[in-house]
Amino acid sequence: MIEFYYHPSPNPEKVALYLEESGLDYALKPVDTRKGEQHAPEFLKINPNAKTPAMVDTDTGARVFDSTAILLYLVDKTGQYRLPEDPVERGQALSWLMFIATGIGPYSGQCVHFRHFAPEGNDYAINRYDFEARRHWGLIEQHLADRRYMAGEAYGIVDMALWGWGSRVPFILDNQGVWSDFPRIKRLLDEIEARPAAQRARALKSRHAFKTEMDDEARRHMFPQNSARG
Repeated sequence: MIEFYYHPSPNPEKVALYLEESGLDYALKPVDTRKGEQHAPEFLKINPNAKTPAMVDTDTGARVFDSTAILLYLVDKTGQYRLPEDPVERGQALSWLMFIATGIGPYSGQCVHFRHFAPEGNDYAINRYDFEARRHWGLIEQHLADRRYMAGEAYGIVDMALWGWGSRVPFILDNQGVWSDFPRIKRLLDEIEARPAAQRARALKSRHAFKTEMDDEARRHMFPQNSARG
């Protein structure tokens, strides 16, 4: 049994998709970040970084946090959706998986923060992160020019990792027409979205009444550095 600590946001959704694709038995543990549940002492024992996703494998006692680490752990556990065995293909798959973890996620997340949630007067930061997020997504678009999936011709965890952030691209870049710039990404995301496992993963958010308001309480929990400055 996997205890899966979840919030309906991009990084947990990657793991949700893998769990649904693999058929692993798991228990959903909602963590309402806008209520500050990620800072609870019990959760910090699992993820001292106070973020979702996180998991506990009750079969082994392993505690794992960070979405990419969880994906790799679950691949080892199940043997499903393994990275390619060929060294050249494996090297590329690992590179793109880490590119999503260290590039797509952080730059997209910072772009969202400064564009939609930070106080006004952050034009430099918005320009910086908009440029970098767009550049990173552009590299994914180029990569998909001659392949069906991120790691070649087989669907796998690199695609699942991309899917977590993919549907947010219009929100990230504040451009509802942005898919005209990234048609290959849209093609891949649409294909994944049509999979029954993806639909089940999307539906997980309806199992818990997560707080949606970004009010003062939520800001204190989500952006504690601002509260500390008074």
